[in-house]
Amino acid sequence: MRGLALATLAAVFTAQAQTFPSKPPKIYVGFVPGGGVDQTTRITSAKLAELWGTPITVEHKPGAGGTIAAAATAKSAPDGYTFVLCNVGSHGIGPSLYKNPGYDALKDVTYIGMIGVTPNVMAVHPSVPATSVAEFIAYAKANPGKLSYGSSGVGTSTHLGVELFKMMTGVNIVHVPYKGGAASSADLAGGQVQLVITNMPEQVAYIRSGRTRALGVSTAKRAPQFPDVPSISETVPGYEVTVWYGLCGPGGMARALVERINADLVRAVTAPETTQRLSAVGIEPTPGTPEQFTDFVRGELAKWAKVIRDAGIPAE
Repeated sequence: MRGLALATLAAVFTAQAQTFPSKPPKIYVGFVPGGGVDQTTRITSAKLAELWGTPITVEHKPGAGGTIAAAATAKSAPDGYTFVLCNVGSHGIGPSLYKNPGYDALKDVTYIGMIGVTPNVMAVHPSVPATSVAEFIAYAKANPGKLSYGSSGVGTSTHLGVELFKMMTGVNIVHVPYKGGAASSADLAGGQVQLVITNMPEQVAYIRSGRTRALGVSTAKRAPQFPDVPSISETVPGYEVTVWYGLCGPGGMARALVERINADLVRAVTAPETTQRLSAVGIEPTPGTPEQFTDFVRGELAKWAKVIRDAGIPAE
């Protein structure tokens, strides 16, 4: 009897996957509009909506490093109609930094598929007298506590990435958290803060217009969008932060449904127009299987837990 029940249940899930979607899905974004997470969501969801033949609602739930949106998704029904644009902040760093993020990053999340990766870019306001990472370090050391940096929120890569930079270089820079990288980047251009090491999509337009100055990228390799901008690690050996974006759902989603959505996500991300739009803002498409994504996140959770512990950053 038990075998028959399981077979019947599997048949139901398969049928649901085949008829998905029967209504418009929703994607939560854990940051304010205009940032890297938001841009990735809108570019990817545009193609998914085309493939699915139905609109996709994008809803912003900013705050707490993206964990508010992640928690809302984790508490939703695992029926494929509620997603979150998961990222290094909400699903890599936040679970170790926040005492109670509202979800278990492995048990309460279904990792459907990776979308892409991007560097963080180290950028300064043009008034800062530094045109290289080395010059900035020297200037910051000569002015301890007088410079400030903006982040997209406590527990994001734009926060921990600078704290890692501070730990490795010995500089003292004051943290000013925002509810998204679009806001911190706008204040950098306006001179309210002097530094960001933020998701590249949030800085591309500012750098190209001369409103901010790029000094380095956080990945081991230089970014193709700015090949003349060195990696921070060329000055600070061992420094590396990679930002990633993916599509996640609540824990407990049926395998057939996950496989169906993953297949459509891969089609969307690898479509030429999507690849071009992502690349234009500095995101390298890296689609894969749910299993590959889950294993990748396990590694990220371990990595950032160690960084937080070694840096002595207190839990929020």
